[in-house]
Amino acid sequence: MTAGYLLQLLANGLVIGAFYALLAMGLSLIFGVLEIVNFAHGEFYMLGAVGGLLLINRLHFDYWTTIASVTVMGACVGWLFHRVLLRGLAGRSFERSLLLTLGLGMVLQNGALYVFTATPQIVRTEFGVSSVLLGDVRFSVVRLLALAWAAVGFIGLYTLLYRTRIGQAMRAVAENREAALIVGIRPERVARLAVVAGIALCGLSGAALAPVYVVTPTMGLIFAFKSFAIVVIGGFGSIGGAAITALALGVIEALVGGTVSLVLADAVAFMAMIVVLLLRPLGLFGTGVRV
Repeated sequence: MTAGYLLQLLANGLVIGAFYALLAMGLSLIFGVLEIVNFAHGEFYMLGAVGGLLLINRLHFDYWTTIASVTVMGACVGWLFHRVLLRGLAGRSFERSLLLTLGLGMVLQNGALYVFTATPQIVRTEFGVSSVLLGDVRFSVVRLLALAWAAVGFIGLYTLLYRTRIGQAMRAVAENREAALIVGIRPERVARLAVVAGIALCGLSGAALAPVYVVTPTMGLIFAFKSFAIVVIGGFGSIGGAAITALALGVIEALVGGTVSLVLADAVAFMAMIVVLLLRPLGLFGTGVRV
C-alpha cells in the first residue's frame, strides 16, 4: 500500500465526512431547538439529490444554478415542514414527533420509488469526468466542488449561529426555553428558522453529492441512520461535536473500506455508537448544554 493511496483514501473520507457533518449538524440543530429527532432527515437529503437530478438531467440547468435552486427549495420545504407538521410539537411529545417524522420519511421514500422507480440514475454535469491532480491525490472536479460546497455550508451555519442575533436566540432556546421566553425570545419563530436551516443543508448536501454518487429513492436511509449515530456519538444538540465526529467517521470509513472491507465500513458508525452509549451516554462532547 502506497502513501499516495492512503492520501487518496483520506481525501475521499474528508469529502463524505464533510457531508455527514452537514446532515448531522442540521439534525442536531433541529433537536437542540425543538427537542425533536427528525427521522425524515435522510429523505430530505434524498429529495435534494432528486431535485438536482431533475434540474440538471431533465431541465438542463447548469451546475451552479442547480445547487442554489435546490438549497432555496430545501429552505422552502423546511418552512412548510415546520408550518404543517412540527408547529406546536416542540418539547411536548417526543413519541408523537418520532412517529410523525418516521411516517413522513416512509411516505417520501415510497413516493419517490413510485415516481422514479428504484433504478439508480447518474447526474451528468458540464464537468463530465474531468479531474484535478493535487500532489499525489486525484480529485474529480465534481468531488472537489462538493467539498467546497460543504465548506460553504459550514461557514454559513457557523455565521448564523455565532454572528447573528437569531443565532444567539437559537442557542438561548436550546439551552433554556423558559429563560428565553422571559427575555422576550419567540421560540416558535426560532424553531421555524432552525428547521429551515437544517432542511436547507439537506438540500445543499443532496444537490452537491448527486453528481458524485448515483441517485436512488432509498439513498437517504443510510445517511439518516449515520447522521443519527453521529449525533449520538458527538452528543445530542452539540453542533461542534456532530461536525468533529462526522469528519472523523468519514476518514475512518474510507480507511476501513479501502484497506479492510467496504461491508465493514458501513458498520463503523454503529459500532462506535454502541461503545459510546455504554461508556459515555451523553456523547463524547455532551455536557447537557446544547448548540
